Amino acid sequence: MKKARRKAILSILIFLLCMVGGIYMAFAGVGSDKVGRAADIPLGLDLQGGLSVTYEITTPDPTDEEINATVDKIQRRVDSYSSEGEVYPEGKDRITVEIPVDTTKVDAHEILDELGQPGQLLFLDETNYAKWVGGSEYEAALTGSDIQNASPAIDDSSTVRDYVVELTFTTDGAQKFADVTSANVGKKVYIIYDGQIASDPVVQSAITGVINRIGSFEEAEQLASTIKIGALPLELSQLQYNIVGAKLGQEAVSTSLKAGAIGLGIICLIMLIVYLVPGFVAVLALAAYVTLMLLFLSVRNVVLTLPGLAGIVLSIGMAVDANVIIFTRIKEEIADGKNVRAAVQSGFSKALSAILDGNITTLIAAFVLMALGTGSIKGFANTLVIGIVLSMFTALIITRVLLNSLVNLGITNKKLFGVAKKPKVVNFVKASKYCFVLSLAIIVIGLVFLPLNKSKNGSILNFSLEFTGGTSTTVTFDKPYTLEESEKEVIPVITDATGLSAGDIQIQTVEGTNQVIFKTSQLSEENATNMENAIKESFTVQEISSQSIGSTISSEMKKDAVIAIIIASILMLIYIAIRFSDVKFGASAVLALIHDVMVVFALYAVASLSVGNTFIACMLTIVGYSINATIIIFDRIRENMKIMDRKNTENIVNTSIAQTFTRTIYTSLTTFVMVLVLFIMGVSSLKEFTLTLMAGIVCGAYSSVCITGPLWFTLKKLGKKKEA
Repeated sequence: MKKARRKAILSILIFLLCMVGGIYMAFAGVGSDKVGRAADIPLGLDLQGGLSVTYEITTPDPTDEEINATVDKIQRRVDSYSSEGEVYPEGKDRITVEIPVDTTKVDAHEILDELGQPGQLLFLDETNYAKWVGGSEYEAALTGSDIQNASPAIDDSSTVRDYVVELTFTTDGAQKFADVTSANVGKKVYIIYDGQIASDPVVQSAITGVINRIGSFEEAEQLASTIKIGALPLELSQLQYNIVGAKLGQEAVSTSLKAGAIGLGIICLIMLIVYLVPGFVAVLALAAYVTLMLLFLSVRNVVLTLPGLAGIVLSIGMAVDANVIIFTRIKEEIADGKNVRAAVQSGFSKALSAILDGNITTLIAAFVLMALGTGSIKGFANTLVIGIVLSMFTALIITRVLLNSLVNLGITNKKLFGVAKKPKVVNFVKASKYCFVLSLAIIVIGLVFLPLNKSKNGSILNFSLEFTGGTSTTVTFDKPYTLEESEKEVIPVITDATGLSAGDIQIQTVEGTNQVIFKTSQLSEENATNMENAIKESFTVQEISSQSIGSTISSEMKKDAVIAIIIASILMLIYIAIRFSDVKFGASAVLALIHDVMVVFALYAVASLSVGNTFIACMLTIVGYSINATIIIFDRIRENMKIMDRKNTENIVNTSIAQTFTRTIYTSLTTFVMVLVLFIMGVSSLKEFTLTLMAGIVCGAYSSVCITGPLWFTLKKLGKKKEA
């Protein structure tokens, strides 16, 4: 017993020392580079601003297809620098790239040099190279439009290590490359980029996608980078660059941080009141989670954006959820007559499968989104993966060690842990038919509003700039305006003149100038004139210029997002079907997930809320939150099917929902509180985002209690009828 006490004291001391060290590292950093300092976490364009580069299209008469393909390829290249960069066409002859970066710490010129000047890329055989040198007409074997990607690699297949560049071609490009290498074995093929020889390898054999015999891996990296830069359908030249301010502003960041701290404090208070000693341990574990999250984001240099913050909010909810599941189980074990020590051991053991299945299912979705998504989708997935892994670690390791340590120190009074009351079993299955009708009615109303919105506004939803593009108006004032000053003083003038809502206008400041950029939906000639006149009448203005801009979410990005979500749903269905040995569990989970998304989608349609990057983040958050809540119900059904009468499936479902009801309420309450505080304290640009998140949380709680279990029972019943 003394040994157990010493071990408990040592465990608590180690935890406290690690926490003090972690908090110090998060505030001050370590070493001359201040590694781990939270203040150094890179922020995205929406929170920090960054570098804006405008390229001019020098290829004559570009088609819309060529422009869109070029935008998509540049976006994928920018993703290698930051998953939060944005690329969009401006007019018919320009493309703008915006990359989040702290320009007080990084030289903008270095980034421009690394990004490169997207010039013309040509592959020439020796004959056409001679013509090119002589200035006469020649024919390129391949151009940049034939290449999709290039990456450096090491070939160890032979006795001599070879550094190579592996090429990914279009269908036509692969055949062209095979033809030119087959016809030029033993001869050089010249790779020309922007009028200069980038490489002139000798063809060793007919090959279909590799440039070999490169001197070093660094040379292979450089060549691959050059090929990627030049692999564009259009030739571009740099026109200008600016340092632009954040889209949401410093006020949004500071109020969000304050709201997060207050929300976390309220969550801790709820845990203490409801779960007593285990609640105190949960508070310590949550503190560890927040500290580890800050350190990981800083050390890994993860770019944090508004969608990324959504991923963190979701993972905090899941961290609390894991603790709630464990503590509820402990209360149940104590109610069954076990002492505290045995109840703690059994509680962790019985909660493990639900926690693992819920988190792994969400991780599957996150990994798919990380692999196939782009831009804000990838940013959301990155922070969600980090958050889930850390939340499982803090719940299953830190919470367990601390709680066992307190028990070993003699804190074993059952009153300090709580005793679960026997749940009142309600016939949820019988009542579900009314819930099905209600849900269907809400979804149908949302769908009915789509054509109504189309006839009224010209679009089924209120798509924001990210989806539709619009008008960018640059105003040069007589003095510099901050983002907050522009929002308070200039935006009301623009809304009065154009009829737009404040939420439909994005603002960016240009560092070192008096310029402010206002991005709106596409303005008619009349509205553009009204806006210009109103600004000139209300302020001292030196210059105003307007330009049509394209969407930052390209058709390829939309397609990738849809494909990613479909694949994630299929993989989640398969995982759940395997883990629960019944495909009906997987089908029910995915249908419930679709239900939650469609209900929130109906809110967007009916309330005409802005559909942009925050819409994507909101929907992804709901997907992750909903599937986790569903797994908890299914885990209890799976457990009860082993100990209850399997013939009375309806009673099993009703009992399982009743047993997990308090967990659903407390988890939903804590996550809801976190978002509610952000809604109350946050700036106007965050209102719609937090409103729809709250709707999603309520919907997730409703569906987990009223939809998922009864839906599985209905599918099970239909299956038995078919078998009969």
